[in-house]
Amino acid sequence: MTRDELYSQIPYFWPDLNDEEYALYDCFEMTASQVASIREATEAVDSIFRKTNQLLRTLPDETLRLLGYPEASLQFLREKTIPQETIIGRYDWIMKDDQLKLMEFNADTPTFIKELFDVNGVVASEFGLLDPNREATPQLKIELRKAIVAAWNRLKREGTPKIVFTAHDDNIEDKWTARFLQETLDVPSEFVPLHTLLVDEDGVYTPSGERIDILYRQTYPIEHLVDDRAPDGDLIGIRLLELDQQKYVSLLNPLSAFLMQSKGVQALIWELYETETLFDQAERDIIGTYFLPTYLEDTPFLGESDYVKKPAFGREGDSVILYTKDGQPFHRETLQTYAEETAVYQQFIELPTRMTTTVKGRMETHYMVGCFCLNGHPSALGVRAGSMITNNQSYYLAVGTPIQKETNS
Repeated sequence: MTRDELYSQIPYFWPDLNDEEYALYDCFEMTASQVASIREATEAVDSIFRKTNQLLRTLPDETLRLLGYPEASLQFLREKTIPQETIIGRYDWIMKDDQLKLMEFNADTPTFIKELFDVNGVVASEFGLLDPNREATPQLKIELRKAIVAAWNRLKREGTPKIVFTAHDDNIEDKWTARFLQETLDVPSEFVPLHTLLVDEDGVYTPSGERIDILYRQTYPIEHLVDDRAPDGDLIGIRLLELDQQKYVSLLNPLSAFLMQSKGVQALIWELYETETLFDQAERDIIGTYFLPTYLEDTPFLGESDYVKKPAFGREGDSVILYTKDGQPFHRETLQTYAEETAVYQQFIELPTRMTTTVKGRMETHYMVGCFCLNGHPSALGVRAGSMITNNQSYYLAVGTPIQKETNS
């Protein structure tokens, strides 16, 4: 089967993005024990982030500003609207030299969902491998439904909730990710493009005037939303957060997910680890094993080790710069959208490489492993392959495990 034939079987998918290859006709073979190790590590570090989130809600605005949170978001960050801290989060890992090191956590608006929960099994099967994510979609449905119940219960309304999934209608990745979640939830709901939502004083409405009870904004970041203005200049994004706060609507992911989104949280975790604060010995062991030293300044790395500068709320490698231990930049991403924003400095470990099949032929690519965590439960995993810094031109690479052959005793 050719690449085109393979991916043409999968509805509502984007094997190419911006007229460039995205989904590879290739599969990364992992052992079952590697898969288990990644999931074990994901569950462990998730417990650290969730404990840290409890602390974050008690911190003064001054500290939250240092961690990079937008000024306009501060008044909403301490809200705990539902029991779940986040519904769908994704941890990004360096898997190298029999070690796993956490690069970052996308707690609020991770993409890569359709690929790992839906597409991965088709590709793994094509290459004669087992899909390690075969139980992930039923698990996703359970957690989505639990989140919907929690979001509905907080509103204390009678009847049946009006559930709406939203995303930018002109972004195929965002749109079909939202539609996949809607399909997986499998209860009556509607997709409404972001630009057609009606935000009023007493609620959020569909274009036809139906009041929305639960609004799922999987791919729309809060740090962008707080700057949104209506054509008349009204701060429509802030109004939406106020409506959530006042229980006119329930937003998912909840605001507690955004509270874990800043990469500054990793710097806070590392500082608490170094000062032996908050965490018990078992938790300190998790941090020492899986976390990379991360700070709000580069001083600890100068003369000691190479490091990477990342914006606290950057995405897809945008504005990332790699430095030698002498403080000299040796690799800079072309896009520098977040260059003036709060940044963190993290020990640099070069991503491992592999020979990868692309439409242009075989080439050496760096790769990182992403593993989803659904309300504390490790789930689907997969690989992004590309350059030294994972960015919006990186490929999607499916993952498979060997099929165990039965032996006659």
